[in-house]
Order: sequence, then C-alpha cells, then structure tokens
Amino acid sequence: MDYSGIDDCVHEHLGRTFPSCQVVFQRSGRVLYSRAYGLVEPEAGNRPTDPQTRFDLASVSKLLTVPAFLTLVQTGDVGLDQRVSEVVPAFSGERRITLDESPSRGTEPSPVGEAVDVGEVTFRNLLAHNSGLPAWSPLWKMPSREQRRRAVVNSELAYPIGTRVLYSDLGLMLLGFAMEKLVGEPLDQIVHRCVTDPLGLTTVGFGPISPESAAPTEFSPHRNRRMRGEVHDENAWSLGGVAGHAGLFGSAEDLACFGDMYRRQGDPLLSSELVAEMTSLQAQEGMVRRGLGFALWSPDPEASSNPLSRSAFGHLGFTGTSLWIDPEREAVIACLTNRVYYGRENGRAMDAFRLSLHRAVCEIVDAA
Repeated sequence: MDYSGIDDCVHEHLGRTFPSCQVVFQRSGRVLYSRAYGLVEPEAGNRPTDPQTRFDLASVSKLLTVPAFLTLVQTGDVGLDQRVSEVVPAFSGERRITLDESPSRGTEPSPVGEAVDVGEVTFRNLLAHNSGLPAWSPLWKMPSREQRRRAVVNSELAYPIGTRVLYSDLGLMLLGFAMEKLVGEPLDQIVHRCVTDPLGLTTVGFGPISPESAAPTEFSPHRNRRMRGEVHDENAWSLGGVAGHAGLFGSAEDLACFGDMYRRQGDPLLSSELVAEMTSLQAQEGMVRRGLGFALWSPDPEASSNPLSRSAFGHLGFTGTSLWIDPEREAVIACLTNRVYYGRENGRAMDAFRLSLHRAVCEIVDAA
C-alpha cells in the first residue's frame, strides 16, 4: 500500500499546526501504519518524537471513563436509565435555566429562568450530552478542590433535559464523581482496573507523568509554565489531574489498541449489546449526532468524521488528539498531536488536518 498521502498530510502541518505527532492506522486488527513525527519540544532541543512519547489525550479521556462506567452497568451495579440523583443525592431539586448557550440553527432558544428538576437526569443523558448541563465552567478559578466539585453538582442548567445536544465537560465530571461513590475508589484506580490494565495499555494513565516522557502542551499563563506531563485542561488540573472529562496521557499505539476493542464488539471488556448501544444514535441536534460517550459520523462535509463510513464513531481532544473507528472499513485511526503547543488559535488548521488525514486513510483503504 502507498501511505505517502498520510505523510504528505502530516508534513503540511508539522512545525506549523503542531510540532509533534503520532499516527497509527489499523485494519482488521493489524497495524498497517505507525509513525511518529516532529520534535517533542522544539524550544528545548531536537529530541525526536518516538512511538513511546505520551500525549495529553484531553477529551479523548472521556472514551476511557465511559467504558469503565459501562462495566458497572454490565455487572448490574448501576443502570443507564437510572437517575444520577440516586447515586449523587445532591444532584437533585429544581435548578434554573440561566445559560442560553447558542443553539443550533432551527432550535428554539432555551427558556431562561424556567425551573427544571435535575433529579430527572439519567446516566444516559450524561453520556449522550443531552442532560441540560452547560458545556463548561471556569471551576479552576475557585479556591478549593471541594468547592469545584460542589460547583459541578450544584450547576444551573443551559436547557431543559433532553431537548438539546450540548457537549458538556461538566456531565462527564459528574459521571466520574458518581463512579467514585458507586465503587468507593478514586477514578484513576477505577479506569486502570476496569480498562487500561485488562487491555494492557501500559502508556495510558492519568498524570502527572514524567516530563521526559511527555509531549509538552501550552504555556499556561495562570500556572506560569509550559505544561509538561501535567494535564493541559485547567479544570482537570484543578481537580488534581484526575477527572471524568480529561487527564489521561498515552501513545497512539495504545490508543489504537483500545479502539480495536470496539472493532471486536467490546471483547474483552464489554458485551456486544452494550457496544451497539454506545454506537447507535442517542441524541441529535443539527448535524451533531451522539452515541453514548462517542461522537457519531456527521453529514457536515467539514467534520473530520465525514470521509469515514456512516457507521463510524470516535472522539476529538482539544490538545489535538483523536480516535475514530470505521466498522465498515474495519479501520481504527489514532492521531495524537500537541497542537496547543503553539497556542489555542489554530483550531481551523487542526480541523483541516484531521479532515485531510481521514480522507487520506480512506483513499488507502478503498484502493486496496
């Protein structure tokens, strides 16, 4: 196979959109392409990126929090349609809709001021991102970790439950808190025991990790340093580096191995029935389609998933990471970069890179 299309795509952005990159492409369980590109930290020498370099996975971390939770569903410890308030009693009672976060075109604005009983929110709502919770909140500005946790549990809403799809970090933070209450262990131990250890993902784990093994991310003004082996996401960092929405580090090779578990219909972690539930349409707003934890293929021609088959599912991370599984092509594509090394203003360039990378992989598979 000719993989020059992948190389060309990466080199077009290397040193401009991101300094460091790993791409792993599997098909039918076989690694067909695995390459590391660029320099780990251009400002600190010429050490090349290698396959063991660990990247801040950012929101791709959610993909490991969710199956850890679903192992608890599988054992009957919790139900997908169970109310979150049954596990986290403080997440109950009436809350005002105070945030009208821009709805998609054709969607009615949220009824600001209306009271909603958050006790009706289920775990399915959290996983499908239609719980009513806002996308984000600057929790890191609060003075203590306990205040930050309380702020998530006591959050006001952005829209009535189930009426919109709004990707929410707060929802996955709340899921992590619920898992800790259900199991009686810290979230990092749950994810390790339920996901990374059974799958042998030796590079995947919560930080902080050794700076020498990590691809650095952004220079953080409020932390007054470049983040090396510490989570880039401010809210995850303020929660001790362990949260349901972000905090994991890992390599593209291990991330692709994780993705291949879904190609195998969940073996050995989850039942095929649960995987089918995760990857089927649970909620939609405009061209945004959500499964449970996963983003699903989008008809938006500018979406990175669009070149893939319509059954594709995956996730993106703010630091420049992604994992996509294309069942029809039996393909897994893991791509890790540290695009925020250059700051947060290169999102469009990163979108263009992801789209062209997926087009290149599809051309390779379809030509085989």
